[in-house]
Amino acid sequence: MNQDSYSSDQPTGQDPLLLLKTLQLLWTKHELEKLKEEIRRGFARLEDPLAGLLAMLESSSDWKGKGHSLGYCITTELQLWIKEHPAVPQSGTKLKKLQARVLGMLSQCPTNLLDPLISIYQLHTADRNYLLEHVSHLYLQGNYKEAAILSIKLKLQPDQDVEKMCTPLLLQDKANLVEDYVGEYPELQRKLLQTLDMWCDPSFNIRDITRPYQGLSRYKPEKFNRRVLSKLVFRLLERFNVDPALCPNVINQRHLRTLNYLFYKRFVEKTMTEENWADHIQSTVGENRWLQGHLVQSLLWHCGARGAARWARRCRVPPEMLPRAVAEELQKLHIQDRAEEVTKADNYEDSKKKDYYQLPIAREKIHFLQTWEETLQCWEKVLQPGQVVGVDMEWKPSFGMVGKPRVALLQLALKDEVFLLDLPRLLEQAEAEGEKEKLPRFIQMLYSDAAITKLGYGMSGDLSSLAATCSVLKDTEKQMQGVVDLLAVDKQLQWKKDGRKVDGLSPEHSHEERGVKQPEKGLSLLVQHVLGKPLDKTEQLSNWEKRPLREEQILYAASDAYCLLEIYERLCKDPESFGLGSDLTESLVEKQSKKPRAKKQLNKQEAPSPSGQECQGPRMEPSCPPAPISPQEFSVVCDNMLQGLGRYLRCLGVDVRLLDNEDDHRKAAEIARQEGRVILTSGLPYQTVCNCNKYLKVSRERMRQLVEGSRRASGEHSAGCPGSQSCGVTVPACDTAQPGCAAHGERAEGAEQSGAAAGLAGDTVLQVAAIPPGVLDRAELTDFFCCTRCGKVFWEGSHFGRVVSQFQDVLVASGDTQSVYELS
Repeated sequence: MNQDSYSSDQPTGQDPLLLLKTLQLLWTKHELEKLKEEIRRGFARLEDPLAGLLAMLESSSDWKGKGHSLGYCITTELQLWIKEHPAVPQSGTKLKKLQARVLGMLSQCPTNLLDPLISIYQLHTADRNYLLEHVSHLYLQGNYKEAAILSIKLKLQPDQDVEKMCTPLLLQDKANLVEDYVGEYPELQRKLLQTLDMWCDPSFNIRDITRPYQGLSRYKPEKFNRRVLSKLVFRLLERFNVDPALCPNVINQRHLRTLNYLFYKRFVEKTMTEENWADHIQSTVGENRWLQGHLVQSLLWHCGARGAARWARRCRVPPEMLPRAVAEELQKLHIQDRAEEVTKADNYEDSKKKDYYQLPIAREKIHFLQTWEETLQCWEKVLQPGQVVGVDMEWKPSFGMVGKPRVALLQLALKDEVFLLDLPRLLEQAEAEGEKEKLPRFIQMLYSDAAITKLGYGMSGDLSSLAATCSVLKDTEKQMQGVVDLLAVDKQLQWKKDGRKVDGLSPEHSHEERGVKQPEKGLSLLVQHVLGKPLDKTEQLSNWEKRPLREEQILYAASDAYCLLEIYERLCKDPESFGLGSDLTESLVEKQSKKPRAKKQLNKQEAPSPSGQECQGPRMEPSCPPAPISPQEFSVVCDNMLQGLGRYLRCLGVDVRLLDNEDDHRKAAEIARQEGRVILTSGLPYQTVCNCNKYLKVSRERMRQLVEGSRRASGEHSAGCPGSQSCGVTVPACDTAQPGCAAHGERAEGAEQSGAAAGLAGDTVLQVAAIPPGVLDRAELTDFFCCTRCGKVFWEGSHFGRVVSQFQDVLVASGDTQSVYELS
């Protein structure tokens, strides 16, 4: 090597190991400045600094650990020193030998050492086949992570088999490394997605993949299943902006889950109108023959041949897809069906007027705006100082598909009229006219004007969707003033010990008359507490992008925004009866316009101060501790990393919603916004349990009779299921049949005397067919417990004793001896 390659000083041929001892002494004394100076002087005196660095690293092991080390310090200082002393790069045989030595060390290096060593020894210039052979050797030794990381650093991915490299990483739950591996290569992204989609095909045997890796260290088989893989596919599709059509199996399975969810909402829970249901069914199934086949089977199960024929006609299922019985019924249908539907619709409308909140303004005061001329007149009325505006937004449900929801309708409610803005149409017109900033400018003026009071419920979620619709509005939440989020107000409303709000209205109103009992939630529950009746939410899951909007959608959208005005007016007139401060109007607007400190204060509840004085609602100071609440008053949504915690909390009486494996964090945010829940997350719905707390106790002998009766009745499914209790259905239920879920609930005794049937109130059907063979023959089981909401059957299973042991200390400490008794 040329002696002037690294320094103008004459190298002395100093032994690098002697230099290392000097450096180690300075390192132990934490004299970092002297250390760096000595490193630079030492390299200037070395005959071959590159070889000297390798000699020092090979004779020491401190650099192999994570974090800052002497080896890391020496390496990075050499890298800087080389930049300050340009030289003719080494080449030829000598460099190849050094590269071979450093390659042998890279698999043991912490990540922070890789880039400096690759740069110093010019590994990007090394023979590519030699590098691939080295990585392949690491792979064959089982060092899959190290092989992948080195491949990424040396950019070897295009010459490797993406399925081969990524499979063991996925088995070790290293999905983030897999994403990085394909991150810069669109072709590899597509290949990986196609491979994952193939694995998600229901006919594909995943064991064929896992079998060769049974002895793999850190192997996590529970993290390698179709649900987890499906979630990964959707994350990759969104991250890399790949056409979802590349993954038909995953998309079809997601659509199938959406299809099952829609059937549950329509025929079990009965909280979705025919029009909404048909719209979503058509957009979900489309012309996909595989999904059409599942649609027909579900129709047969829920509706019988006659009902299936009517819905198949409505959903435009091709005749050749229909079973013979359905095709025959299709020919028999006549105009009488329509007359029956009209009668049912009239009866339902009468019921809605009696049971639900009704818009107090005339229909002609609701304006659907699709042109700029109409919109300008709206803004002239809305942008008036002192105006109070109820603001809400609607978008098409995504059902877990890729992408953020885009606002399809913006509702602005004033005292005497409501404006419904067709946002996609207006934005399209503005862009065509070369004024695409026009509508966003008006929206920003509204939210930033402190002289106009804006009312909303869960405004953060609405504004997030608004930003996804129009990127110019992404900073609207930071700029807004004069806003009142009634979700925060709702959390302040004080509860009495018996679980009722202070205005004396019952906190539970449900859709029991329409199907499985569903307690009111979110804004609907707040409307009930303050105004006396809940909102009718049957149009909530509408296809809000479809035009023209139906009359029911228009009335629902107007009611959602207008009810905010009535709630606010009622709370301002009599805040003290709701446990709020007397200066509600001023304090709410002022405090909610300041972020983020005031927002935290708003979420605190009233509590006695240490001095005995009361903390007044929104005026609470940080020194006022929040009042303790009972588990029944605590509502949370757990992300998919905290499902175990969620089940434990449910056992202790907390109202818990659980995300499914394929749901991402946006689903938790949506649920929290709509239902006023606290999000529990460790970083990142189809419900797995229904969260009911009332159970029917049934003796083993009576359960045996029910099971036998159910078996005899199978195959005798009647037509016209939507209104019949004989329709046997399966609804979301526990993944383990244990009575732990019932420990905090109420047991309805006396089932034997009342002659428990296979159906409960509200069309709930007992799922007796789900009881495994042999359970009824277990002598130690004397009773079964049936959920009165979903019909799931529970019994004391194998880990019941462990559940009792786990919670017994907690229950004893809380003084709840009755719960301990029930558990044991």
